[in-house]
Amino acid sequence: MTSTTFRIGGDLGIRRLGFGAMRLPTGPGPAREASLALARRAVELGVTLIDTAHMYGWGANEELLAEALHPYADGLLITTKVGIARAASAGEWSHDGRPDSLRDQVENALRRLRVERIELLQLHRIDPQVPLADQLGALRELQVQGKVGRIGLSEVTVTELGRAREFIDVASVQNRYSLLDREHDPVLAACEAGGIAFLPWRPVAGAASGAADEVAAVAAELGATPAQVSLAWLLDRSPVILPIPGTARIAHLEENLAAAHLRLTPDHRDRLDRLAEQA
Repeated sequence: MTSTTFRIGGDLGIRRLGFGAMRLPTGPGPAREASLALARRAVELGVTLIDTAHMYGWGANEELLAEALHPYADGLLITTKVGIARAASAGEWSHDGRPDSLRDQVENALRRLRVERIELLQLHRIDPQVPLADQLGALRELQVQGKVGRIGLSEVTVTELGRAREFIDVASVQNRYSLLDREHDPVLAACEAGGIAFLPWRPVAGAASGAADEVAAVAAELGATPAQVSLAWLLDRSPVILPIPGTARIAHLEENLAAAHLRLTPDHRDRLDRLAEQA
């Protein structure tokens, strides 16, 4: 039977099917109230892993989650990401892995999330203009200071993951991955070998119509939705996968979380596994 839990870093237990907060509106008014209600509903439904980032509203998403959920329930992990900065042009972003910038973003995240320690901090992107040792060294210093519990990476190759592990214990990797987008299969395999959590972003993205039609057919046979089938496949694909689907609608949230209870038959799994050739 597929396990519903995972220990990040070997000791931080969470439920594997989490929630990505990127899509939550953060501006004032009814949309913000709906976002607060959705975050609270996620925790009510048993979510123990919520993913955010400095880049999501340049801190506004972190503040929203704190307003909705602080003081946090026991066992709730809110992971955030640093390493991206707002560029001079409005609406654009750039890498920023300078140690001083990383330290500043972490300090701001601690303040916004109203915590003294971020249990899982992820480097949003490796900055190609800054030595990797400097970027990871800054995060490692914060870990030694007790401000960071575990360190993860995002959008890395197998080679980059291997290099990073020379400097830090990598607790998680967050790469784009889904039933119909398996470009990072080699990274997933490396995470499996190392016991590293793999958080796929965009976990239910669409693809070529032929493959999508087959997903819909499997969903119909199971009395489920294509999104639920995609999430169930991810949970079945590897015990280190921790999907973090996002939404701004409670009904969609509830639908996504119900995928944890969907069981694929061997035939369904075989049919879905073959879809990578059509994606």
